[in-house]
Amino acid sequence: MKIIERKYLQDMIDVLGTPDIKVITGIRRSGKSELLNMFIKYIKTNLKDNNIIYINYNLDEFDNLRQYKELIKYVSEKYDSDKTNFIMIDEVQMCSDFEKAINNFHAECKYDIYITGSNAFLLSNDLATLFTGRTYSIEIYPFSYKEFLQYYNLTNNEENFDRYVLEGGFSGSYLYNDINKKYNYISEVYKTLILRDIVQRNKIQNITLLDSINDFLIDNISKITSYRSITDTLNSHKVDTNDKTVGAYIKYLCEAFAFYKIRRYDIQGKKYLRTQDKYYLSDHAVKYAMEGTKNLNYGNIYENIVAMELIRRGYEVYIGVLYEKEIDFVAMKRDEKIYIQVADNIGNDFENDTFKREVNSLLKIKDAYPKLLIARTKHDDYQYEGIQIIDIANWLVK
Repeated sequence: MKIIERKYLQDMIDVLGTPDIKVITGIRRSGKSELLNMFIKYIKTNLKDNNIIYINYNLDEFDNLRQYKELIKYVSEKYDSDKTNFIMIDEVQMCSDFEKAINNFHAECKYDIYITGSNAFLLSNDLATLFTGRTYSIEIYPFSYKEFLQYYNLTNNEENFDRYVLEGGFSGSYLYNDINKKYNYISEVYKTLILRDIVQRNKIQNITLLDSINDFLIDNISKITSYRSITDTLNSHKVDTNDKTVGAYIKYLCEAFAFYKIRRYDIQGKKYLRTQDKYYLSDHAVKYAMEGTKNLNYGNIYENIVAMELIRRGYEVYIGVLYEKEIDFVAMKRDEKIYIQVADNIGNDFENDTFKREVNSLLKIKDAYPKLLIARTKHDDYQYEGIQIIDIANWLVK
């Protein structure tokens, strides 16, 4: 499989030598193991007198380290006091009581520690409980459009963007030439996520209900929803459930990085709204793999792509609400704020109804922060009354 250098490598280099426990997280098959291996190569190439203690629990040679005391013993025997010692553990959760070993290593203050593992055992909400020392999380996502182009050595053009829209960002699927085989791969990855990262960890008995909630969210990406609306829909289809159970199952789906929840933000009142959120898939191609490609709503797919790209770029992302109008995204990072509308085809003139509908919400915002309309314009960027109109493919590679 072809390996490309992703931005996450620099993220790891930037925290090299810090006392934190570095935890690589993200959805299954997003490249956590590859990143760890790439980081190991960087250390060997650039740092003198290094001692890398590497354990990969996917390999049979480490089967004897399945108990935490054996892991501690193994690492202690590999320690070299004359060198800088790194601990690199892939799939750490396969060691029983692994957190005891990691906390022990951290307390000894003589190792630089990096771990990856199943999201079922390394959820961000659990890290403070698992590890008594400080942790630093590096979250990995499926390939962006820019990385897709880099992988295939392509240029940004209409054909290649349309290809990314269909193929998505699970790079393991790129090994297959046939689109149906690509979707089969993605489907299997996603089903494994449901079974291992959600069902097994949370001891879910009603798998049919989980599947129904998952299907509902996939079918309604980028649409305002609530626990109550999902409950009502499922009940109307003879699926017995309640708001509390729906909320718990959605939480599990988000913890496993299957979906990302985007809350609503009252722009006028400058406050967050508690009900009716939106949910976006970690990778839009999951929708095709699970539901097929008939009757696609490209506007919703583009919105999903933009949402995940904003998250990749480190923004806090919210759904904007102003005078009962909705702004697709309010993206914030420190003192930076951007208002964004996303659309499919907005036409070729300023007078058509689609264009007016998309810009009207942005025009009502009176502050001076940037306002973007991201659409499939197939043109260079241009301005309309202070709003930047930009083609989605061009925005994704900026």
